[in-house]
Amino acid sequence: MTRVALYARYSSDNQREASVEDQLGLCRQHAERQGWIVVESYHDRAISGASLIRLGIQALMQEAQRGGFDIVLAEALDRISRDEEDVAGVYKRMTFAGVKVVTLSEGEITHLHVGLKGTMNALFLKDLADKTRRGLRGRVEKGKSGGGLSYGYDVVKRADGNGEPMRGERTINEAAAVIVRRIFREFADGKSPRAIARDLNAEDIPGPRGDAWMDTTIRGHVNRGTGIINNELYVGRLVWNRLRYIKDPDTGRRVTRLNPQPEWIVQEVPELRVIDDALWDCTKQRQAELAKRYGTSIEGARAHHANRLRGMHRKRHLLSGLLTCGVCVGSYAILVKDRYGCSNHYRRGACTNGHTIRREEIEARVLEGLKHKLVAPEAAADAIRAFQEETNRLNRERLAAAEADRAALAKVQRGIDGIMAAIEDGLYEPSMKDRLPPLERQKVELQARLAAAPEPLPAVHPGIAETYRARIERLAEALVDPDASLQAAEAIRSLVGQVVLTPGTERGQVHAALHGELGPILQLVARKNEGLPPGPGVRLSVAAGRHINRRAGPDRKNPASSSETGFADYRVWSSVVAGARNRLCRNRIL
Repeated sequence: MTRVALYARYSSDNQREASVEDQLGLCRQHAERQGWIVVESYHDRAISGASLIRLGIQALMQEAQRGGFDIVLAEALDRISRDEEDVAGVYKRMTFAGVKVVTLSEGEITHLHVGLKGTMNALFLKDLADKTRRGLRGRVEKGKSGGGLSYGYDVVKRADGNGEPMRGERTINEAAAVIVRRIFREFADGKSPRAIARDLNAEDIPGPRGDAWMDTTIRGHVNRGTGIINNELYVGRLVWNRLRYIKDPDTGRRVTRLNPQPEWIVQEVPELRVIDDALWDCTKQRQAELAKRYGTSIEGARAHHANRLRGMHRKRHLLSGLLTCGVCVGSYAILVKDRYGCSNHYRRGACTNGHTIRREEIEARVLEGLKHKLVAPEAAADAIRAFQEETNRLNRERLAAAEADRAALAKVQRGIDGIMAAIEDGLYEPSMKDRLPPLERQKVELQARLAAAPEPLPAVHPGIAETYRARIERLAEALVDPDASLQAAEAIRSLVGQVVLTPGTERGQVHAALHGELGPILQLVARKNEGLPPGPGVRLSVAAGRHINRRAGPDRKNPASSSETGFADYRVWSSVVAGARNRLCRNRIL
């Protein structure tokens, strides 16, 4: 029995989405001719092959390491990747897992294919990029756009004498041009980009992408020419090739690099001028004054931040990326002096939640909530009971399916044995030749299903709350240990699904709702490094906990809200989702 996994990819919107189905169809036909059993198919849609940051290919490689199949089948090697390093990496990992790579174009892939095709694919990408840039340069030298659409302009859609669309033509959008002039004028008069953005959002004026304005949209980066107030197109000057874009090989994200000024292409396009030179010069003068006053501090902060990013690939703070505003569902981020605040409020003016909270305080409250509230026996009873009921149901279904497959396999085997016995007894009939192959294929499929059947889901240990609390306490202690703090922080972050912060009615009051997934909690209790088998999704949540007013001290009307725990009145609920089945259990504890 040869098990095969299929992989397909198409790279851009210029290709048909049906291309994936076409590739998989051809691969299935080939597998059927070879007598292979297709156990799974993977695909990536509208994603470049220059990077392995793709969900489909990542899932394929993970399943290969688990021994899920014997062969990977694709239409061609460039469907897997066009990058030399990535092609070699995939081949090396598949070889290590004992999996062959086969394509319809090249056949079974060897080291020779990896070396030659990887180089050819990389050269194809470079040649394609060079041709694209040559075409764009010729367009820019004629005074037309080299790509992108700046705020304040519209695309001109018309055809040439041959009926072909004329690309790169722009015209001024007068309504948006009024906003551009306003931004330049207000900035030149001393208004900050953040204040300008907040006023525009307050007036419900959509930003360049149709969403809210941000201060970075306005100020951008002076040297790179980004941002409204740095765009020379507004004074009738088209600058192209100021920046180049390359992909980070580790993340697959585009990174900008500033090209030397002699490589820039500058064309005068007076028909696209929106502001006069006097206003532009005033804007540049104010930027120069700000740079002189704050430039050293800004560049120092940027350098420090860049060094931190280069020195570590982890979240800067324990709860970075996990805090959410309960008013606008935006993110809570560090704003100033180690305090978290709503990004939409402070950077866009698009949210009414102006309450902030100290980083140390919310971290302490979350740790206390993890230790004493999230899996308290009386609070988590409903969630654990729901999880166990769903686990039992899924185990029964899996057991029934496996029993049915075993019974079907026994029946098929009896049919095969009967035919073979008849042949051995000299009772051969021509119809036996037609009947035997389908039975053999059915036997292989049933055996494959039984071999791939998941293990039963584990039961919840009755002492989960006590064991969990002890582990959390040890993790909290490890946070201050330089040798173990990184691992402890990552373990704690895995338990926190989300922390929702909502302003209270009193000054400085912030309510916190802590949400955690039961799967990682069970994993922590079981001391396993690997994830649990796929099972019912259960969420535990703890809501409440007042912000302690620094001047007034603990809330004396509610002693339970003291700084001892940081959480007062709270709720715990579980949500179990399996197929079309949903159940919500609520338990309020005062």
